[in-house]
Amino acid sequence: MSFINKRNTFLLAFCFLISLAASAQSKWIRPDATSNKQLWGIHDGIVFSLWPNAVETGNTGSGGPRGLIQVGYEYKGKIYLINYIAIEPIVDGKIEFSEISPSATDGKWGKLLWASDKKTDDAYNPSLKPLGVITHPDPAKPAVEQLTLFVFMEQYSDKAAPYLKISIRSDRPEEICFEINNKANSARMDRCALTATMGNYSRLRLLHLNNEIVDSRKLYSNFNGIDFIEKQSYPVTQFLKLKDGSPIALAEQNESLAELTSWPTDSAYQTKKGWRYRPDFKLTQYWRKDNSGYDPSLQVRVNGRAKYWAGASPDPKQYVNLPGGPAFENFELREKYYPGQKFIYGLSRKSVAEILKE
Repeated sequence: MSFINKRNTFLLAFCFLISLAASAQSKWIRPDATSNKQLWGIHDGIVFSLWPNAVETGNTGSGGPRGLIQVGYEYKGKIYLINYIAIEPIVDGKIEFSEISPSATDGKWGKLLWASDKKTDDAYNPSLKPLGVITHPDPAKPAVEQLTLFVFMEQYSDKAAPYLKISIRSDRPEEICFEINNKANSARMDRCALTATMGNYSRLRLLHLNNEIVDSRKLYSNFNGIDFIEKQSYPVTQFLKLKDGSPIALAEQNESLAELTSWPTDSAYQTKKGWRYRPDFKLTQYWRKDNSGYDPSLQVRVNGRAKYWAGASPDPKQYVNLPGGPAFENFELREKYYPGQKFIYGLSRKSVAEILKE
């Protein structure tokens, strides 16, 4: 081979490697060095942020209550807020809620949450600007990348001290994996629930199990109060399974996209426009465990609301009905706590049938 040919071959190989590196960088959504905006995720998939950084494109505020993980979906260059994930440890049979448990810093509702690239950064430090660590988790699939961060939080009033390892894989961009652990000074937790708290925004009404589709309108028929309503949970024996054996619980809307994105015109609803569904696509939401094993205590739990949340107001006039009837508000897996347990949350543009074929 001539010198010129060797040189050209080298240049082509070099350009190919540069192209691969640029492609790898472009698939991820990470904090911008020129701003304080902290978002982590992947294009055409899941994105998350922590208070006071709003996840949704165009939202210049805090994005919602403190003490919650904001989860959104990026599509065609725009990120839409879809749900919040709350962290709810149970100690001695009593539950504590991350979004209303008071902070030790100011006494206001909501635990402070912060992210880090390292497991050792477990003291609150708002100046941290973690990018997330990118690794190649599967030797059999070297092209697959994984973005990983740790999320820490203030210790709870009941002395629970959980923390999360959060990861997103490039070959599963519509999923976010939460691994739960606890600090050494934590009280013993019976359970640490991660709950998707805002199903009413997407008006989730159909819960898919292996022997039935639970319809919130039937389950909560005749309920029209301002509070939450809860009936029962469903054990893992009633879960559907993916082809690899992973148990999965899926929730979806019963409405068309046109119905979902429309909004009543009367004055009471105009003050609640933040609840109007904004994406121009529908998303199936689900929780699953991987097929490596799980505790027999595993179950899916839902509760419902007939009216949109209006804070803790006791005044019924502050609430408006969900168009179409009650929907599932909280949606979660429950399992006896053990360090390293993982819950995988999904937002997918695929239908339930398409997801189950994967």
